[in-house]
Amino acid sequence: MWNDADTPIAYLITFRCYGTWLHGDERGSIDRHNNKFGSPKHPATPHWQQISADRLKQPSVKLDIIRRTVVERAIRNVCDRRGWHLHATNVRTNHAHSVVDNPGKPSGIILNAFKANATREMREAGCWTSDRSPWADKGSQRRLWNETHLFNAVDYVLNGQGDDLRKFE
Repeated sequence: MWNDADTPIAYLITFRCYGTWLHGDERGSIDRHNNKFGSPKHPATPHWQQISADRLKQPSVKLDIIRRTVVERAIRNVCDRRGWHLHATNVRTNHAHSVVDNPGKPSGIILNAFKANATREMREAGCWTSDRSPWADKGSQRRLWNETHLFNAVDYVLNGQGDDLRKFE
């Protein structure tokens, strides 16, 4: 069931750390030529993964507990400053998920604000010193059209990511 508007009620925004999911990876991958909903992922190809790894301009980025804390704070700060309602966020070692109400802005603006502010706040906190971005290009911007979609996205972000990482550090 869709809503009556042409605008989603919220978005599930996901962005990954640089170099953590390369073409050829065993999880499969997509590229600009097969990026339509329902299209199959490219299968694991170790040779393609090695080529992708060799092309990295910096080492893969992982988020330790300090970086994860700063990134989560940055996402919350962006939402507070811009008046966006954040339903849920979960920052992992190699990606971050957030569910945010549609603030009447294109989802790309939300994604870019999260990534830019997370980078800035990590630099201010001294836990990111590179002049390069810690993030992979682009990100996922899933549209959530109704309350069921919103509920499922929040549940996925809060409960579908595995154990609480803080227990393991």
